[in-house]
Amino acid sequence: MEWKVRAIRGATTAYQNSVEAIREVVTELLDELERHNQLQPDDVISAIFTTTRDLDAIFPAAIARERPYWQNVALLDVQQMHVEGSLERCIRVLIHINTPKPQHSMTHIYLRQAENLRPEWGLAQFSTPASKPVEYHHH
Repeated sequence: MEWKVRAIRGATTAYQNSVEAIREVVTELLDELERHNQLQPDDVISAIFTTTRDLDAIFPAAIARERPYWQNVALLDVQQMHVEGSLERCIRVLIHINTPKPQHSMTHIYLRQAENLRPEWGLAQFSTPASKPVEYHHH
């Protein structure tokens, strides 16, 4: 079994520019990414977070750094390029991991208003007709 570097994407939106709101949505996003990809922090090489220019209350990487076993993960925060009319209060992440799994089996997670960015990667893809979709919208 050959291990390779793979990339996982995710995004979410904060309902306001506050430490509490950003902490809540970054934690939720990383929880879902870890759960759906069976991520072990030891396998995470790096994570790059971007925030739109309207979010500056806290660094998402500081939130990730508080997670168990994420202390040794290389983390970086950058500001997302501003495009007029683009989604506001958006946090994106690009995670690089070591894994034996193929790229097509990586699960990308888009929550809250960010589901509109990549509808095919929203959590709705995991719901079956018999199950009720999980709602991740706040305010």
